[in-house]
Amino acid sequence: MPATPQPAAESGADSGAESAGEPVRGTERLHEPRREDCPWCGSAQLHTRLRTPDPVRCEPGTFVVDECRDCGHAFQNPRLTAEGLAFHHRDFHGGHPGLDGLADRLLTARGSAGRHRAAARAMLPFPEPESWLDVGTGLGHFPEAAKEVHPYTSFDGLDASGRVEQARAAGRVEEAHRGHLTDPRMLARLRSRYDVVSMFHHLEHTPDPRAELRAALTVLRPGGHLLLEVPDPQSAFGTLLGKWWVPYGRPRHLHLMPAANLLTELEALGCAIVATDRREPHTPYDIAGALALALARVVPAPDAPWRAEPPSRVESTLRTALVGVTAPLMATATVLDHALAPLLRRTRFSNAYRIIARSGASAA
Repeated sequence: MPATPQPAAESGADSGAESAGEPVRGTERLHEPRREDCPWCGSAQLHTRLRTPDPVRCEPGTFVVDECRDCGHAFQNPRLTAEGLAFHHRDFHGGHPGLDGLADRLLTARGSAGRHRAAARAMLPFPEPESWLDVGTGLGHFPEAAKEVHPYTSFDGLDASGRVEQARAAGRVEEAHRGHLTDPRMLARLRSRYDVVSMFHHLEHTPDPRAELRAALTVLRPGGHLLLEVPDPQSAFGTLLGKWWVPYGRPRHLHLMPAANLLTELEALGCAIVATDRREPHTPYDIAGALALALARVVPAPDAPWRAEPPSRVESTLRTALVGVTAPLMATATVLDHALAPLLRRTRFSNAYRIIARSGASAA
């Protein structure tokens, strides 16, 4: 559910409990208390980077992204509880009438088989893994594609949802682990089992990214590799597009971590950084995604529980016409994203980064 009952400015610091993003009455269980310090470094030097409504489900109210002036860590404040996160994940993957397939298009842009194979090839310079755990695997599309690159590797999947069991039923993973990697029971079962653990756009969804990293190193064998891909909050697109930048991911993204923060943390955990990359992980969807989010506000859902009355026949007809008119705009934006990608991925406009870290004996 949204975090405030009234819309507010898109960005900039404000005062008062309502503008600070306190939950609407009746939704408190979906939000933790607002915090006054950075969850990464503990600094109290915070400023509001973004304050906007939910751009996908188009509900009333706002979500707030604060940023630490000292370490650059950006985070949802107040953030969702586990119940709130599960609620919004369910709606995102289940679809919504206001999206007209937006969620599916964004996931497809980032999750094509070609992109999955390219990510798997990043591990080719290292010893062939016997076992690989993909955390946040969903329906297992990455393991399915990665098998073409690593045919002798056994791929398992872990996900909090039942989709991982569908992945096993479809033969995309050999073992399906449903739950959270940080669960002590999960760690006890998977300790030191894997040569590679991958987390593709997973850390930003987790309440405690540091705990996820420690858990990943626990299930790795000594000398195993951790493969991370994460949105880059320092991307120039984040500044240029503001609230329409897709990787903000409100409200499902709880943290946006600069690469320097993750690199420092991994080294503190006894890892050796063996590769970093900002070019290949770039996903060409910034312009099309921003346009789609903007259009979702202009052409809202045909019906929604927060509307006092269902739409009239005239409103429904007008919406259908507007959706048809905007289709060429979306196609043009998609072409532009892909045409510019070879150039942009070499600049600060790259929207994601990859880190490969090797665990040490002390991290196992």
